[in-house]
Amino acid sequence: MRIRIPSALRSYTAGAPLVEGRGATLADMLADLDARFPGIRFRIVDEQDRIRPHIRFFAGEALAKTVAQPLGEDDEVMIVCALSGG
Repeated sequence: MRIRIPSALRSYTAGAPLVEGRGATLADMLADLDARFPGIRFRIVDEQDRIRPHIRFFAGEALAKTVAQPLGEDDEVMIVCALSGG
């Protein structure tokens, strides 16, 4: 599967905006991602495996609400970070 990385997390992927990943669920995909890009998972989910409030995942066109979201081999997963400022 293809994973689109937002600019705020590209320091973990050496600047790559698109990486390959694998996993039957979002949790599996994040474990795979973290094995190759250590530390990225903690920026996305908290200690209780909840998606952080400023992060959204889209698998295909569907919003993933939990890390238990099933994924397909051909899915494209987009990680979106909320913008804030003042």
